[in-house]
Amino acid sequence: MKIAVLGGGPAGLYFAISMKLRNAAHDVTVIERNKPDDTFGWGVVLSDETLDNLATNDPVSAERIRAHFAYWDDIAVFYRGTRTVSSGHGFCGIGRRQLLVLLQERARELGVELAFETEAREPQYYMERYDLVVASDGLNSKTRTAFADVFKPDIEMRACKFVWLGTQQKFDDAFTFVFEETEKGWVWAHAYQFDPDTATFIVECSQETWDNYGFGAMSKEESIATCEAIFRDHLGGHPLMSNANHVRGSAWINFPRVLCERWSHENLALMGDAAASAHFSIGSGTKLAVESAIALADYVTSEATLSAAFEKYEAARRTEVLKLQSAARNSLEWFEDIERYLNLDPVQFNYSLLTRSQRISHENLRLRDKEWLASAESWFQHQAGSTGNAARAPMFAPFKLRDMELANRVVVSPMAQYKAVDGCPTDWHFSHYAERAKGGAAMVTIEMTCVSPEGRITPGCPGFYAPGHEAAWKRLVDFVHAETEAKICAQIGHAGAKGSTQVGWEDADCPLPEGNWPLLSASAVAWSEGNAVPKAMDRADMDMVRDQFVASAQMAERCGFDMIELHMAHGYLLSSFITPVTNLRTDEYGGSLDNRMRYPLEVFRAVRAVWPEAKPISVRISANDWVGEDGVTPQEAVAIARMLKQAGVDICDVSAGQTSTRAKPVYGRMFQTPFSDRIRNETGMATMAVGNIYEPDHVNSILMAGRADLVCLARPHLADPYWTLHAAAALGDRGVAWPKPYLAGRDQLYRLAERQEQVGGKV
Repeated sequence: MKIAVLGGGPAGLYFAISMKLRNAAHDVTVIERNKPDDTFGWGVVLSDETLDNLATNDPVSAERIRAHFAYWDDIAVFYRGTRTVSSGHGFCGIGRRQLLVLLQERARELGVELAFETEAREPQYYMERYDLVVASDGLNSKTRTAFADVFKPDIEMRACKFVWLGTQQKFDDAFTFVFEETEKGWVWAHAYQFDPDTATFIVECSQETWDNYGFGAMSKEESIATCEAIFRDHLGGHPLMSNANHVRGSAWINFPRVLCERWSHENLALMGDAAASAHFSIGSGTKLAVESAIALADYVTSEATLSAAFEKYEAARRTEVLKLQSAARNSLEWFEDIERYLNLDPVQFNYSLLTRSQRISHENLRLRDKEWLASAESWFQHQAGSTGNAARAPMFAPFKLRDMELANRVVVSPMAQYKAVDGCPTDWHFSHYAERAKGGAAMVTIEMTCVSPEGRITPGCPGFYAPGHEAAWKRLVDFVHAETEAKICAQIGHAGAKGSTQVGWEDADCPLPEGNWPLLSASAVAWSEGNAVPKAMDRADMDMVRDQFVASAQMAERCGFDMIELHMAHGYLLSSFITPVTNLRTDEYGGSLDNRMRYPLEVFRAVRAVWPEAKPISVRISANDWVGEDGVTPQEAVAIARMLKQAGVDICDVSAGQTSTRAKPVYGRMFQTPFSDRIRNETGMATMAVGNIYEPDHVNSILMAGRADLVCLARPHLADPYWTLHAAAALGDRGVAWPKPYLAGRDQLYRLAERQEQVGGKV
């Protein structure tokens, strides 16, 4: 097979090597515009896993590469005068130039023709003359541009500015992050050793800081001198160096995130950064390149046609690329949003940095560096005011809101049961909530309980509007307080346009076959084409519903609930005022955010006035309507939370979506937690995180990183009412309280957990 490789970076060279290894008769030519020893980066980072993959594919080049690696196990973070070091991370670096030289030597040994200082022609030229063309021509791929209508690239220029530099200052003991606060803004560096004498030193900052410094108008020499002054305390007198002599100006750039819809066309395939890029902050660009090279070589060799080979190549590699790009996106967004974390304590800041990509979890950190994580957990417990055992996971730290004290940070999230009769909770509700209160969670939140018969979602939804309701709820609350340590919260709401529908296991969100009741909402906007159009509330309606919320709160207080939560999310009545998707009003309750928040805040203030001062109030919001700029965005959610905090709301329950049938949510584990993170760290308001959180690891990571103060779990508590007690047993925590009649079961669970740990240790 006659093969042309366009681009002589690691991807192209390693693919050429891989093809010659599979069949020495292949005629392979690599075409590279630069000189053999030109390079415009400094060091690259590979993992032990990638090294193993290289060794399996070509032991010869792998051994040569390994011989030039600089290894380090630690990550050091300089932040606010504190140097924090954690271990067990296992990185290795090599100079990009050295890597290219080794791959060039190996390619020549195998008979690959290397054509340097050769400008590639249009890709069609090679496609007509070669059996296979592989375009590994980098982030600014001319090949990708030539066939943009086929590859359909999605290229997004990210927000931060950065510049690749090098230094002979030693960073050989740790991969090092340095954060410096200057009068013009924060500037930070990613530094790591890649040979005995040289380290990569990437300087990064926000666009605002970059503009404040005037880096865009500086020469390369002026830019370097400015960076040397910023980081002088960490450079030990050594200068910073640039090898971007081909670039005019200061050489600062924005990172382009690249992802192509297709990676192949006829006999041409894209590879490396030409097909997909991963942000340098997770050090996976070279990993993606060489592992894609191996995969393409395998499939070209094993499949009968190039078409079949390309299909398998894309299917196999796209999944891995998307995983890494997801982690890289999380990481780069952390740096883009770094200003929100710059008030964190160094301990929490370091944890947030280490877990930013979500590839490293709480327990994974324990495996890497048990001592450091234990010290971080002790710090968290101390900050929480814990007077007990400091060596406990964050989920078992106490928390206080006003005079309400919670034993831990786990909350049973509201989950509609649809088992009420005429708004009255039944034995089902008593059994359901009592069981979960016994399960170890610090607080149980009952499902949205409606302020009127017309405010119900379905005929099966409970209420706070009739004397029988009060007696039933009080029986439950009294049991929870008498028999458990749990607190109990009442979520109060009005369904608005989403009311008068069938229960969840029937045709959810669809109107009742008969017996529908009239609906109210901010505007006359139906939930869907199949739902009734609600009446746009007039002032009399607003007064009536406000007073119904007040009466419901008063009933909740007489029942003895420890906290109430006002439901202002998910398209229900108060939510319909907040989101512009459903609020089309032209009066003082529509238009601007101040106007849209006017009535929900009026309801809150009226409720706060009758709710005991010692007891907290939460508000649940939808922090993203998932309809782009037409609805509430995460940025606007921060403004909403600020208004709630200023009004006296104690904690924000941060949910998302369910406000419009047009929504296009992006799901995943902990997918709504970033909204909680943003609100908490930009407003200083306490938050609760919710949404596809199902493991103790998730809970501890969220809390330790400062992304929320409480963590709400819904479906896990449906499957296991004793989720918190079981989580404690799995983590070896013996500090949670069990119901006294269940102590024998507790002891057996502990013995079984210890036995399993011993067996696992032997294995």
